Amino acid sequence: MTRCARDRRVYFVEEPIYRSGIEPSLEVTAAGAVNVIVPHLPEEMSADQAIGAQKALLDRLMDDQNIRDFVAWYYTPMALDFTSHWSPRAVVYDCMDELSAFKGAPATLKQHETELLKKASLVLTGGQSLYEAKRHSHANIHPFPSSVDVAHFGRARRMTIEPSDQAMIGRPRLGFFGVIDERMDLALIDGVASARPDWHIVMLGPVVKIDPVALPRRPNIHYLGAKQYQELPGYVGGWDVAMLPFARNDATRFISPTKTPEYMAAGKPVVSTSIRDVVRPYGQQGLVRIADQVETFVSACSEAMVEDSVERTARADAFLRQTSWDGTWNRIQSLVERACRTPEKRRSLRATADLAPAS
Repeated sequence: MTRCARDRRVYFVEEPIYRSGIEPSLEVTAAGAVNVIVPHLPEEMSADQAIGAQKALLDRLMDDQNIRDFVAWYYTPMALDFTSHWSPRAVVYDCMDELSAFKGAPATLKQHETELLKKASLVLTGGQSLYEAKRHSHANIHPFPSSVDVAHFGRARRMTIEPSDQAMIGRPRLGFFGVIDERMDLALIDGVASARPDWHIVMLGPVVKIDPVALPRRPNIHYLGAKQYQELPGYVGGWDVAMLPFARNDATRFISPTKTPEYMAAGKPVVSTSIRDVVRPYGQQGLVRIADQVETFVSACSEAMVEDSVERTARADAFLRQTSWDGTWNRIQSLVERACRTPEKRRSLRATADLAPAS
């Protein structure tokens, strides 16, 4: 969306924040050139009232901002509840995950996705396995595996000053950044920490949808909380191994972790469980070690710590030169422009407005 906003207005709609005793309103802030829209709603509202309030607030926003000729870009089918009455030039369904498999997914999510697929002009998937699962559900569907901002994460290779909350942690360090939820293999993390008490495991990210009490607690496991995107290279730079300790369950069946190429750009060896979109292509090309059991995971991490880092980063850099977010956006933009054209009036998407309801 940041790249989209270079040429057109972008309004990125977040999920609402609920507080007691307030009037429905929209908070509008800028994230670079992207307009971030956050509905604020009274927690006393029923679900139907919340949908009605979001519909009214966004319709008013569109009037105030003179949004007439636009693309509706969906990250979640549930946003249809308050946007199905719109008449956009095109509808993009950016399907990043199989959301129905996540813990706490709405019961109506599958039904909403069926409706969104009927409305969509274009469907994008966040990985190859998700594309293969959904490719027969739409005539214009395309896979876009995760890309990476190489320059941003490459800063990790040059970091000399560590963040204060990590600097006090011993070495060697195995690290992870991302949401800590039902997709984590907590037993694996606990097992690795138990097997190698001299290693330190650093976990960055918010704990979501699982009870923090369920997290493994050992002296060598360190939960440092959520960090800003700009901070991540400083932390990764101080790791000896970057981990993808995902469980193999319904919630991870179709994930394509963006952090895989980000870890590689940071110059770190990567050890992952056998997530399909990590095994293919990263595991198959020898860019990531794959292990699912405590013993094999420990062994893979041990090997990663003593491998030739110059050779590894050379192979990683050769792979990363094939991808970039600029290249990904250029390909997506071409597909969106094609979806916006009509036989009567062929127009570029430039200078139109996008409104992206977020998940």
